Amino acid sequence: MKAEIGIIGGSGLYSMPGFEAQEEALIDTPFGPPSDNYVLGTLAGRNVAFLARHGRGHRISPSELNFRANIYGMKALGVERIISLSAVGSLKEEHRPLDFVLPDQFFDRTRGRVSTFFGEGLVAHISFADPICPQMIDVLASACQAAGVNAKKGGTYLCMEGPAFSTKAESNVYRSWGMDVIGMTNLQEAKLAREAEICYVSVAMVTDYDCWHEAHDAVTVNDIIANLVKNAENACRVVAEAVAEMPHDRTCKCGSALAHAILTDRATVPAATKQKLGILIEKYIV
Repeated sequence: MKAEIGIIGGSGLYSMPGFEAQEEALIDTPFGPPSDNYVLGTLAGRNVAFLARHGRGHRISPSELNFRANIYGMKALGVERIISLSAVGSLKEEHRPLDFVLPDQFFDRTRGRVSTFFGEGLVAHISFADPICPQMIDVLASACQAAGVNAKKGGTYLCMEGPAFSTKAESNVYRSWGMDVIGMTNLQEAKLAREAEICYVSVAMVTDYDCWHEAHDAVTVNDIIANLVKNAENACRVVAEAVAEMPHDRTCKCGSALAHAILTDRATVPAATKQKLGILIEKYIV
């Protein structure tokens, strides 16, 4: 079974209303195994693929995630659009717990993560000035409104390494930079999705204020878990609305991101690299 829309997020989405799971697919990629099996099915009449980013049971740390395998697997399934859901901390008073933020920018504070498919004799430099698909962010903003979820369109997602959370000094510096939310996963996904010519949008679900906030120490683990559960419920409604509203035609430039990005002389690309990146580059390198 092929899919056209991919969902990356937590396991709570597998039981979302209207989702009819039909099969699981274990995708073998040139970059190793994805986080888990892809759960394939239909939602609002569209073929979708769900992937638990951290594996079912939340087994994989942000620093251990095989981002390349996760995105490659989506590409192998035929996915053209990815809706990525993630829990974040708020760096602004206005982004309250249970709010959703639809960031249109990222800031990288990770270290040593691989966030490109290219190398090994093939060089490509994608444009990443605007990392989020403009068509998809409009759809998601409309879906949040239809689902009754308070959401802000636009803002910057600071991607930190983790797995420990920020110090207060770090949190306050990020606030002084004007960052909106902080998380540990979405930047690499966005970069790789762009290289794979897949549209990508991030739905950042606020669980609590980061440690800068004066009320932070009063927040208990139970409070955060309760917010995670409520956010998952809201995410189910938002995803269902978004999939139902998603246009069939892509009017963005995401689907041609590699058209002018590959710099290497085609005649010098190693055969092994061509084979490894086959489905990513087949439009441009035979």
